[in-house]
Order: sequence, then C-alpha cells, then structure tokens
Amino acid sequence: MAKVALRIFVFGLLIAHGFLWDARPSAAEAKAAPVKQAAAPAAPIKVHRSGTVALDARLAGDERRTRLIVDLSRKVELSVFTLANPYRVIVDLPDVSFDLPANTGRAGRGLITAYRYGLIAPGRARIVLDAAGPLKIEKSFVQEEFDGQPARLVIDLVRTDIDSFKAQAAEQKPLETVAAATPTARKTDREIPPAVSTKPVVVIDPGHGGIDSGAHAISGEDEKDIVLAAAWKLREKLEKTGRYRVVLTRSDDTFIPLGERVKVARSNQAALFISLHADYIPKKEGDARGATIYTVSDRASDKEAARLAEKENKADLIAGLDLSAQSDDIVGILYDLAHRETKNFSSLFQRTIVGQMKSDGVLIHQDAMRHAGFVVLKAPDVPSVLVELGYLSNAEDVKNLSSDAWRDKVADSIVASVQTFFAAQPAMAQAR
Repeated sequence: MAKVALRIFVFGLLIAHGFLWDARPSAAEAKAAPVKQAAAPAAPIKVHRSGTVALDARLAGDERRTRLIVDLSRKVELSVFTLANPYRVIVDLPDVSFDLPANTGRAGRGLITAYRYGLIAPGRARIVLDAAGPLKIEKSFVQEEFDGQPARLVIDLVRTDIDSFKAQAAEQKPLETVAAATPTARKTDREIPPAVSTKPVVVIDPGHGGIDSGAHAISGEDEKDIVLAAAWKLREKLEKTGRYRVVLTRSDDTFIPLGERVKVARSNQAALFISLHADYIPKKEGDARGATIYTVSDRASDKEAARLAEKENKADLIAGLDLSAQSDDIVGILYDLAHRETKNFSSLFQRTIVGQMKSDGVLIHQDAMRHAGFVVLKAPDVPSVLVELGYLSNAEDVKNLSSDAWRDKVADSIVASVQTFFAAQPAMAQAR
C-alpha cells in the first residue's frame, strides 16, 4: 500500500512540473526534465481582465535537448516558428499577459541563451527564445488545466544542423489565428487618423515596450516603464500650453517596430519628433550620469554613440521580427539619410535642449551632444532627437528617473526647449 501511495505521489509531482503529459514519456523527454524540489501546493489561478495570464516559465534540459514550460491560467492557441540571423524561436500567443517572477528569462539553459516576453501588438503576445545555434522544434502544445494545476505550454527543442534548420524555417509560418483575438479597446494615438489642426504636431516616442524591455536598472526597473512615465508627463505639459497637438507612438506597454515609429511621425506630418530612452553602461566600462541628446548621422560622434545606436537599432530583432521581407518603401524610410535641412533643424533643437537643461539645473552628461545612425531618427522630413534621460547603471540617476518631481523638472525643461525652437522658426509653428 505504501508503494502505491509513493507512486501516486511521484506521478503527481511529475504532472505538476509539466514533465508528464503523455501516458509514458520517452527517454529523451525524461532526460530533459530538470531536477527541482517539490513545489508547494498551487495557489489559486489569477485571471486578469485582459484574458489569459502566464504565471511561471522555466527551461529544462541540456545542449542536445531543451524544453520550455510556461504555466498559463487557461489553454490558448499557439504558433511556434524559427528565425535565423540570429537563431531564434518565436512563440506567438493571443491576448496573454505575463505575471512572471522578476528576472525570468534573463538566464538561459541548454540550447537557449535567454528569452523574453511581452506584447507584440494589441491582443497578441510573444515569447522570443535566443538560441545558441541551429535547432529544431520537435514538439509544441498547450495542455488544458486539470486537477488544480494550471494549463501548460510545452515546447521541446533539439539541436540540428544548419540545412535542417533552414528547411524547417522555410516551412513554418505564424498562424493567423493567433492574432485574431484582438480585444476591443481605446485606440492609441498612433491608430487615430491625423486630425486637421493649425497646431504643429509634436510626436513623443517612448522607447521600447511590450516584449522589448530595453535596459534594466541596477535596482530592477525596466527602461520601457521609466520612459513611458516620462512621456506621459511631457505630453501633459505640452498639451497644457495649448499650442501643440501631441502624439505618442505608444501609450501603453505595447511593442512598436522602429519603422512604424518613423511612419507615425511622417503620417501625422510632425514638426518635431522626440524619442525618450535611458542608457546603461556595464560597471567594467566605467560610470556615467546625466542626460545626453542625440541626432542622426551616418557616422557616430564617438564609440559610445556607436554602441548605443547599434543597441537601439536591434529592437526589431529583439522582438522576433523577420526583416527579410521588408518592402522597398519601408527600407527607404529607415535607411535613407535625412535631408540636410532636417538635420540642421535637428541639430538646432539638440543645442536648444542642452542649453535649456543647463539653465534649469537638469544634470546632463559631460559630452551631452552626440550623433549616430539611429534608425528611429531617420525620417527624412521630420526634425528628430533622441533623449537619453540618464543612466540606469547609476544609482543616483535611477533615483531621479523614478521620481515624479524629477520627471516634472525634465518635462518643464523640454517644453521650454520646444517653445524656444518654434519661436525661432515661425514657419515651422504652422500646421504642415
């Protein structure tokens, strides 16, 4: 009797950790299972208003076979496919929010070096797994919740050769059904048709968002959240002047591709584009503080500017987008050099912000005016700057970036810069 009870107990543990879905697991599946301590009884499943919730995620296995397991509040449809350059596995899900422990996905295991997750579009979530090399999707499914356990998404990955990887990638395409469950919600600024207005349009671009968290502060905050809060504050103060129509490229935690951000500015005939970010420098490379203002250039002003531009320009890759099928129009928008006049206006606004911040006592970097090839600044007909508000690698900067009072001060300084810029260019203050 004791042996029977023990078997039932062990079987229950295997099910609870997502290792036993078939009646009898294969030897390979058993080998992929991680060694974990028995978990406490499952807590009641929380269902968010947005729908399904991802409650936990983990990797198991080794360099030959790796398994991703994600606990879900209920069963959903999924689409899984691979991308190369770099090697990635893309998991698309409909309307899933993520309530995962901090730092989930930052460390890899086996074939996966790291993974990230978040919204890729309204009603559409994505998990992107970075692979150490070519791999094959051997199995993928979502098991319904049962016996007090959550639903589970399981993906088994095995190592393969490059030719087999290419053949699989050519066959696999995202399922249209994944994007079908788009909830009815308030349209964001970028989805609202441009209004007829006599006011100049200022586009504020909070960097990153959704699946792309951006940099991580030393105390745990994500860049995407910090810059979104700063963008809302700047929008509020600009609108309060009554002189501008303000558009946000994103008003919530949704990923927006770089090309789409540029299109938002151009389709709204923006007179000014301000992209907000926060930088991070590893301690081994030194410590830095303060705001830095960037303009676009085909040649970076220094190595740090080049590093930052390279990092920011990888946003679409981070989100698991396949850029190989970009249309000529999009590629042209992204990579044509800005017109000379537009670059001159951008430089003027850059100098205006730096001077205003100095006057207002906002801490700026010792080398505050820089330039590099930022894709998001390459609209050929919209003066654009990228404002790095501070460094998430510096404790004092993080304290400021998280402060309402500091955001007020910076927003006031940028608003004053906008006022000065348009006052110096009366023609630009008219609707375009």
